[in-house]
Amino acid sequence: MKFGLAIMNDFPPGTVPADRVGELREQVAVARESGIESIWLLHHYLGSMPTLQPVPTLAALAQHAEGMRVGTNMFILPLHHPVQVAETFSTLDHLSGGRAVAGFGMGYRENEFAAFGVPLAERATRYTESVEIIRALWSGEPVTYTGKHFALDGERISLPPVQAGGPPIWVGAGAHQAGAKRAARLGDAWIVPPHVSTAKLTEILQVERAERARLGRPASGEVVIRRELVLDRDQERARDRGLRARLGVTREYAKYNAPDATPQYRHLRSEAAATEVADESYLFTDPATCVTKLKELEAAGVTTVILRAQWYDLPQEEVLDTLRLFADEVLPAMRGSH
Repeated sequence: MKFGLAIMNDFPPGTVPADRVGELREQVAVARESGIESIWLLHHYLGSMPTLQPVPTLAALAQHAEGMRVGTNMFILPLHHPVQVAETFSTLDHLSGGRAVAGFGMGYRENEFAAFGVPLAERATRYTESVEIIRALWSGEPVTYTGKHFALDGERISLPPVQAGGPPIWVGAGAHQAGAKRAARLGDAWIVPPHVSTAKLTEILQVERAERARLGRPASGEVVIRRELVLDRDQERARDRGLRARLGVTREYAKYNAPDATPQYRHLRSEAAATEVADESYLFTDPATCVTKLKELEAAGVTTVILRAQWYDLPQEEVLDTLRLFADEVLPAMRGSH
């Protein structure tokens, strides 16, 4: 099992992110020294939380992430033209030495889509066409394409990526049948949200695998899930610290619409629901319990876990304490299980 670290790039209202860049670099350095293999940044516009945009920030952090993959978790694909996205991620691939991963999500916030002039109802078809065009451009060959939203006539990308065929495309989608089938159809891997229990994950992965088989696509070599992480040798203290900080960011996210009433968004509906989700799925615990829960994910077929160890106003020293406990007590136990 491999591990990535989702670096916090959305900050509490009133924060000046320029003041926090040194902390981001420090987290990347500690993660790299700990044996964590990738770093990830999220993507939003026009929210209440000052947010560093992910691709330029990953490019800036790449020099501190030598040997690590760098990826978006998730880049809101339907808001952008696929030619722009193909060239941008190809640039990141060059700046990172061929270690970029293109994590593409659908997006859901109405204000973002309205501001970009993109109908929310078109996000699924735009997403599909964009992935098809991006993959074709990354081949380096001339591309002719006619779709509902986009068209190209014999165009070739100016900057072929370092990785043959381009960065892996990891599809971000909810743990439901439509999301599983979209990931199977379009993705090299599926990034499952952190709010999904191991039991639900085991069930929904069967849908993704069956759809890949139906389409004649090879089984994904990567099964990826996100998990929220706060570690302390005192389990209750870890839970209290994690819940306080995670609920802070959940309150900010809950100001924006959830796209549907499915269980994957129930953590946005109330603090009680958010607490239930945390207890079911997050890793706010002691190192030994963390190992047990990670081994359950491994048994379900998960190959990569993207961990987020900071939200909202959780102090840097507590984040670093979590990363050090993870390196000293969790990673050795996971490696010893093989």
